[in-house]
Amino acid sequence: MRTIPSGLAAHLADGATNLCHCWKLVRRDGTPFGFTDHDRDLSFGGIVYAARSGLEAAEATSELGFAVGGGEVSGALVSAGLTEDEISSGLYDDASVETWLVNWSNVSDRLLLDIGTIGEIRRADGGFVAEVRGLMHRFDEERGRLFRATCSADLGDAKCGVSLASSAYSDTGTVTRTDGALGIAASGIGFADGWCTGGQLSWTNGANKGVSVEVKVHRAIGGTDEFDLWQRAPQPIAVGDTFLVKAGCDKNHATCRDKFKNVLNFRGFPHMPGNDFIIRIPRQGEPGLDGGSFFK
Repeated sequence: MRTIPSGLAAHLADGATNLCHCWKLVRRDGTPFGFTDHDRDLSFGGIVYAARSGLEAAEATSELGFAVGGGEVSGALVSAGLTEDEISSGLYDDASVETWLVNWSNVSDRLLLDIGTIGEIRRADGGFVAEVRGLMHRFDEERGRLFRATCSADLGDAKCGVSLASSAYSDTGTVTRTDGALGIAASGIGFADGWCTGGQLSWTNGANKGVSVEVKVHRAIGGTDEFDLWQRAPQPIAVGDTFLVKAGCDKNHATCRDKFKNVLNFRGFPHMPGNDFIIRIPRQGEPGLDGGSFFK
């Protein structure tokens, strides 16, 4: 049961109330922001909650048990202190959000309504609508190790052990041709065709410096490397922009063995029988059903 502070309870018992909502948002890099739907700035807990931010709450839901509740907040990108470039760069992905009910005439009378995280953000016409997910959505996230044929490690992490700093798995390039958003071309990288498909491209210079995106397709054609990106760049890509591109991994056993020579660290179970084998009906006298290994 939620306990309402005595001061706020007394205020709610009055005939008229001075209530507003405040939102504390902490970005993935730890930068805090405060917003309120009141008409003047409020301050508590070391955070200034900015008025005139254009931020307002939409419908919110609360669910019993492990169902995921949540709601939405919307606002104007510029007036709310949030820029489209920062949102496109992923700085607000999975950011934490606290929602407060506050007596604006005495901010010590306040109640923490909910804690959640930012989910999907939709942008249009200079504004945004951000989905706020309740804490129960954490139970929908993958935890621990799963039994599956493909590798559960990410290329280059501690479990994988491959050093992406090696020149065999990463290289720098300069844009020689681009459509400005999703496609670029560069020369002199020297990787085989498809080597960087599924890999990561990070901008090291230009308007998108510091932004990383996954490579959808890598083509090596006649000394020129072409890259199609999964996500549109926040700023227009220009000829002369520089980047660092890393090899891609499809998490299959053969790729780990042949491409990275790292099969001892493979974190999957490539010899698991598939669903078709498990559910099919065995036939009398069929070979391979004596309890032995299928791979010897």
